[in-house]
Amino acid sequence: MTFRLLRPTSLAEASTLLASDGGAAAAIAGGTDLLSEIRNGTAAPDTLVALDSIADGALHGISDTADGGRRIGALTTIADIAADAAIRTRYAALAQAAAGLATPQVRNLGTLGGNLNQRPRCWYYRHPLTVCLKRGGDRCYAVPGVGKYLCITGGDRCFIVHPSDTAVALAALGASVDIATAGGIRTVPIADYFTGPDVDLMRENILQPGELLTAVTLPPPSDGQRSIYLKARERESGDFALVSVAAALTLAGATVQQASIVLGGVAPIPYRAAATEAYLHNRRVSQISAEQAGAQAIPNPRPLPDNAYKAPMAANLVNRAVGTLLAAAPP
Repeated sequence: MTFRLLRPTSLAEASTLLASDGGAAAAIAGGTDLLSEIRNGTAAPDTLVALDSIADGALHGISDTADGGRRIGALTTIADIAADAAIRTRYAALAQAAAGLATPQVRNLGTLGGNLNQRPRCWYYRHPLTVCLKRGGDRCYAVPGVGKYLCITGGDRCFIVHPSDTAVALAALGASVDIATAGGIRTVPIADYFTGPDVDLMRENILQPGELLTAVTLPPPSDGQRSIYLKARERESGDFALVSVAAALTLAGATVQQASIVLGGVAPIPYRAAATEAYLHNRRVSQISAEQAGAQAIPNPRPLPDNAYKAPMAANLVNRAVGTLLAAAPP
């Protein structure tokens, strides 16, 4: 295919270029997802707007915030996130998610912004000859079809799962995202950034034409906070999650003061296990059954014919995550 490659030197110029083509332009950084879509024929942007030519420091690197949190520019590589000492110490779930993501080659090239904004991995969406609902067709070929890797909750006509590992960890850690718009930077909780097919079949996030994700900010960890990320996959490396979980618990003595449990691989957006969080909240460690916490992870799953395995897998991962975090708690 033929396309233009433009290299803006500022965020304002990039936003203008992305908005001026009627939404047909696409931003490109590492390109690990977009280029594969172009090769497969599932994306055909008229214009590519390269973000690596923007010198604005807001897009690059990892730094402390004034309140003791951690800010990550959208063009920071996954490898740099996994290696950052402060993230490994204070936000273990994010470091673990980044370190287990894809392959070393992808981690060295792929960016945080790209990982959060990657398109679904559904076989039918990705097939160049299949025009499914998400690509403007009139049906979801997964019903009936092969739905082994698709969602078990939150599906609405389309049954994708969100493919990002870092999104799950960042949601559990209460991160926020900065979005560059024509009017400046707006900040939203990452939990409000992703959208499912019930909101818009064609999009997975709230970005409008001309808008760019520029950074992610992690709040300062609470005293007594600990976190973990666990991922079940078919291959030891280079694979997407069948199911994943990020858990963050804040303990005050022997009591769970706050719990944040988010699952990946089970829904079109990172899925918050609200029933598990409610079970853990303000409960003494000695009164907690990690198995019971896991059993409440997805109260009413609605699996497709060949992905019912995801419900017990999610329960087991939450069981393991909660049990691991509580194992070092005081009696």
